[in-house]
Amino acid sequence: MDYIKQIEDYIVSKGVVPETETRGLLVYSQDMNNGDCCLPCFKLSKSMRLAPVMIANKLKDAMTDLPSFVERVESVNGYLNFYFSRTAMAQSVLDATLDRGDKFGSKPQNGKTICIDYSSVNIAKPFHIGHLLTTVIGGSLYRIYKYLGYNVVGINHLGDWGTQFGKLLTAYFKWGKGEQTMDSLLELYVRFHKEAEKDDSLNDEARMWFKKIETGDATATTVFEQFKKITLAEVDKVYKRLGIVFDSYNGESFYNDKLQDVVDELKAKNLLVESEGAMVVPLEQYGMPPCLILKSDGASLYATRDLACAEYRKKTYDFDKNLYVVAYQQNLHFKQVFKVLELMGYKWAEDCVHVPFGMVSIEGSGALSTRSGNVVKLIDVIDTAVEKTKAIIAEKNPDLANSEETAEAIGVGAVVFGALCGSRIKDMVFSYEKALNFDGETGPYLQYTHARCCSVLAKAQPTGKIDYGELVDDDTFALIRHLNSYDDIVKSAADKYEPSILTRYLIDLAQCFNKFYIGHRIICDDKNVMNARLAITLAVKNTLKNGMELILLKAPEKM
Repeated sequence: MDYIKQIEDYIVSKGVVPETETRGLLVYSQDMNNGDCCLPCFKLSKSMRLAPVMIANKLKDAMTDLPSFVERVESVNGYLNFYFSRTAMAQSVLDATLDRGDKFGSKPQNGKTICIDYSSVNIAKPFHIGHLLTTVIGGSLYRIYKYLGYNVVGINHLGDWGTQFGKLLTAYFKWGKGEQTMDSLLELYVRFHKEAEKDDSLNDEARMWFKKIETGDATATTVFEQFKKITLAEVDKVYKRLGIVFDSYNGESFYNDKLQDVVDELKAKNLLVESEGAMVVPLEQYGMPPCLILKSDGASLYATRDLACAEYRKKTYDFDKNLYVVAYQQNLHFKQVFKVLELMGYKWAEDCVHVPFGMVSIEGSGALSTRSGNVVKLIDVIDTAVEKTKAIIAEKNPDLANSEETAEAIGVGAVVFGALCGSRIKDMVFSYEKALNFDGETGPYLQYTHARCCSVLAKAQPTGKIDYGELVDDDTFALIRHLNSYDDIVKSAADKYEPSILTRYLIDLAQCFNKFYIGHRIICDDKNVMNARLAITLAVKNTLKNGMELILLKAPEKM
């Protein structure tokens, strides 16, 4: 039940305070001693010309017929505190949660479409640790929006265009032999840059080879397509382990035949001007430098392609939101692109959203650079996490069945959770020691709590009628309150494009359950008490499992 909405409606019905100012003011109380939710009256004092304490008292006096789930209301220092009936709330929340079963599933489709551009790996370059945040943030948002009932289009905007591929072809034809792998392609790319420092003519040769790719030269195209296949086969191994899916792999090259239409449209709308031989859209009056559309040699740029890309996605998917999960270094780029779309007359430009995130590194790795070859491959990070997990399992639970599968779930989950546990805009330094801690605020801690629930439920399952009056003590009711907020949390994570809101909630829920587990014997002699506590254990298990699925974590039943 949406208790906040119910109480808002109740307050409005009293006609004491303005409805427009009341909506959105109620919040759930952090301290249960101050009620279950409260109305701070301070923001009402200006319009009502009364002190907050007087407003709270006036409202309390008007509340002579409280909703059935509210036991009492108190006015304290300008706050109106509502105390819920714990028995009624326990019944409402548990019935709704358990009715979902162990697979919550999506809500009915609302007909709206969300496009999410994420991961966007580069052809012929390693899938490195720097791709972790965009991949898992985008992958989690994909699942969150699916859960909320949206039509979701996951897009891997491949980096498959640019002069770097001319450099790679130059290196391949000079030094490459036989079958290539991702490692050998990286070696060729690094070697090119080292050799080009001594021989600048290699850069001219690289431009020549890229020109051949542009014009569809058979030799250049054949080799480049081989590089694409090698790359996609390699990155698909990582995607499968992370549980990442895409509905489109349309990369930069896909928009080659759509660029001229964008340029012609910008000219027709008198937005393009010449600047030092280049063509730009002036944006100085909006506090930004000009948006470069064509270089002096007529070559297109990222902005040109992103304009074509946005138009294509709108025509193809008719999106309600078009999200770009791209690092914060591209803040200006997307501001420029969205402003140009707006100037082109597209109202849907406001539905294009840049979802920025910070930089990611790994302890002791130093500065990462593909050109210099200092790359920490993501699959190596995952493999290391899994191997370390195997060692922990061998030490703590050597007889665990399916230990390989469990180690994979925990190791991969540790890497993913490490990327999603903090605000996405913060820079992240990945640490194996912190990520694999079973006692800290980590993925393994969540998975262990889920396994603890499963262990309890393997001994007994809730049956028959539940005595909700056995679930009203502070520790147990704290769990009820947490369970009730699950859908609101998921929606908030979607609205703010911030999976960490959900990871924080899951950690809080797990900590709350473990406090309950330690303080209350679940399997006990009193069958009535045991049945009620088993019911809430099952509700927590199901919620943890489904929440972890939305942040790409698997939920082992034994650890």
